[in-house]
Amino acid sequence: MQDFTNAELLKIIDDDESDRVEFKESLSGNTQVKVREDICAFANDLPNHRKPGFVFVGVRKDKNIVGINVTDELLRQLADMKTDGNIVPPPTLTVEKRVLKGKEIAVVKVEPSDSPPVRYKGTIRIRIGSRRGIANAQDERILNEKRRHRDAPFDIHSIPNTSLLDLDIIRFQHEYLVQAFDPRILEANKRTLEERLAATKMIDSVDEGLATVLGILVLGNTPQDFLPGAYVQFLRIDGDTLADEITDSEDIRGSISDQIRRLDDKLIAHNRVAVDILSGPIEKRTSLYPIEALQQITRNAVMHRTYEGTNAPVHLTWFNDRIEVLSPGGAYGAITAENFGQPGVIDYRNPNLAEAMKTLGYVQHFGMGIYIARKLLREFGHPEPEFEILDNFVRATIISIL
Repeated sequence: MQDFTNAELLKIIDDDESDRVEFKESLSGNTQVKVREDICAFANDLPNHRKPGFVFVGVRKDKNIVGINVTDELLRQLADMKTDGNIVPPPTLTVEKRVLKGKEIAVVKVEPSDSPPVRYKGTIRIRIGSRRGIANAQDERILNEKRRHRDAPFDIHSIPNTSLLDLDIIRFQHEYLVQAFDPRILEANKRTLEERLAATKMIDSVDEGLATVLGILVLGNTPQDFLPGAYVQFLRIDGDTLADEITDSEDIRGSISDQIRRLDDKLIAHNRVAVDILSGPIEKRTSLYPIEALQQITRNAVMHRTYEGTNAPVHLTWFNDRIEVLSPGGAYGAITAENFGQPGVIDYRNPNLAEAMKTLGYVQHFGMGIYIARKLLREFGHPEPEFEILDNFVRATIISIL
């Protein structure tokens, strides 16, 4: 937040721009819920200010700076609002302690989203002047149009020569939609199918009706017809080199859900269990790898890979002494080889795909997948997974201990 001086922040506090500024005296009670709603609304930027919104914690509604003890824990609570999965796609925000008029406050700066609408727990929050609340159909249409005219991420680019016929509408209505939106919202509004597809970014707009990359990945009847590299190549090698015998091979295709479910089947089937009946009175069963760690790393590869300009799949090669996962596309945005996998260090090549995977239940907490995998492997007695970060791919290697 170094681009705003203390004097500029004081001016923002004093100016009466109610749809860009929110004041909280503390984080007590249900204030954290309100702050998340404010973050969602600022990210949607319905008035199209194209400027950040601010939440000032330690400032009263009357703009009187009362101060608050800004601890590391308080800053962490605010920063976690970006990655805890309640606001999707994850907003761009920074959190900082400032001292204004001799008193500590916490400042949350929220940038307008490049891919609105942004949702908080299935509701699209907006602010415009004194009006605050949940977006109506017209608000959603405005947000959809804003997204179309921005330099949007590749995962919501439209795909020429597609239509609703290329999407699995039954899956959308009965699997995705009910998880993406609060049921009360769905019951209360009378939006058309096309409006709902546009609001979830599965099509570019109601008028055009072209499927987006996201729509094809999540709902496509035959996704690989449009995105040839959007699959996972699985190999099980009975040995430690590619020259050894292949005992299982499959190109795992279909939608993202199809790929993840089939990949989970493969991981479970090959993660053999050792049975120990000699070391104690109770039979002890030990898997070769902690399955959740493998899921975190493979789902991370599917989520963060590049789907643009390549026909390369994700490769998962299971050797006797290790597992290698090769994901097309190198480090992206704020992610570097040095900070890769650190908790809270997060950026998204495919932010809307990340949102969809969270909606479908394949992601619990943004930015924590590699951290969780490392922790589980360590607890299981494995060495730390190795990551090779290059310009055009990321390779994860998980070493066996048996």
